Amino acid sequence: MTTSAPATTIAASPSAPSGGGSLPASRLFVAGAGIMGAGIAAQAALVGWEVDLYDVQQSFLDRGLGAVRKDFERLARKGKLTAEQGALAGKRVRGTLSLDAAGEASVVMEAAPERLELKRELFQKLDKVCRPEALLGTNTSSLSVTAIAATVKDPGRMVGIHFFNPVLAMELVEVIPGFRTRETEVARAKAFARALGKTVTSSKDAPGFVTTRAMAVLANEAIWMLHDGVATREDIDTAHKLGFHHPMGPLELADLVGLDTMLSVLERLYTGFRDPKYRACPLLVSMVEAGLFGRKSGEGFYRYDVPRPGGTSTS
Repeated sequence: MTTSAPATTIAASPSAPSGGGSLPASRLFVAGAGIMGAGIAAQAALVGWEVDLYDVQQSFLDRGLGAVRKDFERLARKGKLTAEQGALAGKRVRGTLSLDAAGEASVVMEAAPERLELKRELFQKLDKVCRPEALLGTNTSSLSVTAIAATVKDPGRMVGIHFFNPVLAMELVEVIPGFRTRETEVARAKAFARALGKTVTSSKDAPGFVTTRAMAVLANEAIWMLHDGVATREDIDTAHKLGFHHPMGPLELADLVGLDTMLSVLERLYTGFRDPKYRACPLLVSMVEAGLFGRKSGEGFYRYDVPRPGGTSTS
């Protein structure tokens, strides 16, 4: 992970309308201070970006800012940056309860919960504030980028920019253009992700894209095996870790992602493809109905001593 490289210039698209002035090339607005939003903010701050982190409630914002500080402290303990570097990066992240700060950003990233109408409503508000030359990115992991973009005046400037949890540790960013996204904006999105030190892959705007589609099927099948009594949770996870060299088992992964998020992804895939292989296991449905969301609630397939900061407000 790069902690001191200067941010790459993210120039305004030549095909975007003029906004009456240039924007700073390394100022980011992140809408959503949950796990993903806080992670994106922290990653950007580490490589020199100025970041405004937004959420709708002070408690959500405080948890997000706290998560950013803890991420920097953890990196310092591991020797991946000095305490001074961590403190400097922390100063680059400012919390806000107002969307107005988005008007000063060259890149605006949405990291709200994985609900289409919520994201569309948020972008409707952001569209009134953002400069026309700002790049709009959605961190959706499964929803249609085209459908999200349809709510803004210029859908050609919106791109799916899918980061992975935990953002500081995961190298991949998946870039997904919508139906009307301009190629210039796709190039800007890729430059943004690379400026943050990430490796970029591309996907069409199909349900679940590449990674979420594959992950959902793997996790759902593991849940079905547990439901059917094929093996214990520990044996299912151990078999995947040792048999396939996966860093964690599919049930552990489901807890990390969030069982509520996993269910919504499967529902999106089932609706999009009408294929029974995406039908969510009844065990998953029951666990979500019981409020067992995984790590962020403190209990899922496994129990966790402390819920993750900001877990209730993330996608």
